[in-house]
Amino acid sequence: MTTDALAGLYILLLEDEFLIAMDVEQICKEHGAASVVIKREVGELSDEIWNEDFDVALIDLMLAGHSTTPFARTLQDRKVPFVFASGYSDIDGLRAEFPGVGFIGKPYSETALVEAIFAAVRPE
Repeated sequence: MTTDALAGLYILLLEDEFLIAMDVEQICKEHGAASVVIKREVGELSDEIWNEDFDVALIDLMLAGHSTTPFARTLQDRKVPFVFASGYSDIDGLRAEFPGVGFIGKPYSETALVEAIFAAVRPE
């Protein structure tokens, strides 16, 4: 995957683990992302978030013990591409509810992360 694979993308990152969020932000920027906005709690996902024009979102399934699937449904309704990233392994129900949405398990590699985001915004 090239260093410009995410060139110009505005990425919304839902991640409550500070070090993971910083690592993901760095990886995305190293691969050309224009901006990475980090939200660490479900309460930060207010209506104002839609004032931003995100190209793609990377979503942890749980933020501080709260499910992010209602927000994922909103992204789906608004046709904003996204990828789930989680340490949870039981994702069959999630795949059924969100067909075609990418999923990467934690811990994930830099390559897997970049490829999943790239695939979400540029489906073949």
